[in-house]
Amino acid sequence: MEPKNPYEVSSNLAGRTLTLKSGFFAQQASGSVIISLNDTVLLATATMSESPRAGCDFFPMMVDFEERYYAAGKIKGSRYVKREGRPSEKSILTSRLIDRPLRPLFPKGMSNDVQIIVTPLSIDLEVDPGTTGIIAASAALMLSGMPFQGPVAAVRMGYINDQLVVNPTYEQCQKGKLDLVVAGTKDAITMVEAGAKEVPEEIIVEALKIAHTHIKELCALQEELAAMAKPQKLEYCVVEKNTAADEAVKGFVTTAMLETVKGKTKKEFKEKLHELQEKALEHFKDKIEAEEFSAANIKSAVEGMVEDYMRDNILKNEKRLDGRKLDEIRPLSGYVGVLPRTHGSGLFQRGETQVLSLTTLGAPGAAQMIDTMDEDEERRYMHHYNFPPYSVGEVRPLRGTGRREIGHGDLAERALNPLMPSKEVFPYTIRVVSEVLGCNGSSSMGSVCGSTLSLMDAGVPLVRPVSGIAMGLITGDDFDGKKGVYKILTDIQGLEDFSGDMDFKVAGTTEGITALQMDVKVTGVSFEIMAEVLDHAKRARAKVLEHMLKVIAAPRAQLSKYAPLISSIHIDPDMIRVVIGKGGEMIQRISAECGVEIDIEDDGLVMITAPNQENGEKALEWVKRITYIPQAGEVFEGLVTRILDFGAFVEFLPGKEGLVHISQMDHQRVNRVEDVCKVGDMMKVKLMEIDDQGRYNLSRKAVLPRE
Repeated sequence: MEPKNPYEVSSNLAGRTLTLKSGFFAQQASGSVIISLNDTVLLATATMSESPRAGCDFFPMMVDFEERYYAAGKIKGSRYVKREGRPSEKSILTSRLIDRPLRPLFPKGMSNDVQIIVTPLSIDLEVDPGTTGIIAASAALMLSGMPFQGPVAAVRMGYINDQLVVNPTYEQCQKGKLDLVVAGTKDAITMVEAGAKEVPEEIIVEALKIAHTHIKELCALQEELAAMAKPQKLEYCVVEKNTAADEAVKGFVTTAMLETVKGKTKKEFKEKLHELQEKALEHFKDKIEAEEFSAANIKSAVEGMVEDYMRDNILKNEKRLDGRKLDEIRPLSGYVGVLPRTHGSGLFQRGETQVLSLTTLGAPGAAQMIDTMDEDEERRYMHHYNFPPYSVGEVRPLRGTGRREIGHGDLAERALNPLMPSKEVFPYTIRVVSEVLGCNGSSSMGSVCGSTLSLMDAGVPLVRPVSGIAMGLITGDDFDGKKGVYKILTDIQGLEDFSGDMDFKVAGTTEGITALQMDVKVTGVSFEIMAEVLDHAKRARAKVLEHMLKVIAAPRAQLSKYAPLISSIHIDPDMIRVVIGKGGEMIQRISAECGVEIDIEDDGLVMITAPNQENGEKALEWVKRITYIPQAGEVFEGLVTRILDFGAFVEFLPGKEGLVHISQMDHQRVNRVEDVCKVGDMMKVKLMEIDDQGRYNLSRKAVLPRE
């Protein structure tokens, strides 16, 4: 079989060779590319339907990152299911990561179905394949002939030992302070996704600048490949707006009418919008009946005028729909301890966005084991986010957790995870669920704030509290002779997000940023604007945090009475086998008799989860005794276990027996051991020595007073 496009280009990315190939693979797709970065090899395909989707009012693009366990030389961990099936959360998050920088670069109103599938064929287990997948998907689109205004490239940045690192490994990301994904075109940044350990804003901006230098090179590489392949342009369909309806509405709707469409709440705004739409429908009733245009055309035209007026009003007059100043945060409120039986609860409200976060504390054994294509991990802190339809006043069937919910939950988890106490300090498994009860803008940052309140209410000793805010941007090309005019919006609400040019979510502490997520609808954002947005966000986060600390100033000193009690102790790793016992006999005995759960780490950390303090202390004391290394000269109260002619064996510590020789029974001569003790008696003894063979020699005589 002859290759369709036998082309290949290569570049150097931070010491690794990145190669793009087109040829034998997936020739019936509209565009296909094999990308390799050292031993990581991905296949990306892009396919477009020949005909548009009828009645579609959105761009029908699907992006899937298909995990393949063979790529890492693994067989799926489940005993009964070995075939890859339902995508993992990591696969879904990678799919979203690839989707977000690509989607805005298609023509508005395009209605042909587009499907992008990225399949890992080989994974080196060193570098996360997410950014490589973005490059591969963009390259496949460049070869497809679709109306894609790319190319797009992406680079991951780390921050280790006060040095920014390009394309860091998994290990460098974990040990460092930053895991930042930057995507963009050759002209500007278009997407940012980050988890960080309180990194200052100026470091983030510097990382963005370094990333963009590599992005430009990777975009040039894709253009070189496309120039070699010379793809044929595909025919596509764009849903055309009814320009006659637009012009008619513009002639009817006045500035005074547009000025009435505003309100402090979503309901007020919608009522005013619907009133204006009804006026327009009544005015053009005859033309609608004559089928010159439809009622939907009129409604859409009115909505478009309202959005344009909102943008102009912000740019020219700095007036927002709800009357706020550009840097003003909506009214804040917060409560803790709102539910009786949950281990921690926090209700956070900002404007109409209301989030209830609930914390549950569990045993260390309740940690989640994540089995993915490339790496397995244990997750002891989990954040789950739910966005029910009633939160936005809608009715729709519940079909399980959506991709957006998984993405927002991951964002909040990244924001809080760096501040979680270590297992040694707080050995609990922690799960937080954020229920979005109402939404009019940035429920994800609301869940960060609500979860901080909930965790503090539960008594989780966070290193520092975390707050978050969503920032927006309105841009204009030319106003009053000025080019490149823009306005930064603090705490954006729904319409400002939908009709604005940027959604920039920032979470962090007083010490720095812990999570970022930025998406833009324009061709890109300059570094100067991004630095300014981060500065505005820093001030806004401080205000939100100030309010949160008035609700609860510090984590509670006592856990809920309904939370399990966990005691922990560090033992010598060599003593782990003693606690477990032969065939698990000892650990099972302690668990059964004390009514507890015991988890042991490889480093010797023993964690005991008990229903009450008494049971926990009993089990902890047991572990202490069986792992205690006795010293000569110490006195113990032991149990007589065996009697022989020459002495008695006494269990002076759990699992540790020693001999009390008949000569050590008393100051007086003892003829028969049975004259002094019997099996089952308690005997006070002193450890005299531990001989060369590890045997314990005990004495009863040494603890008896002389007459």
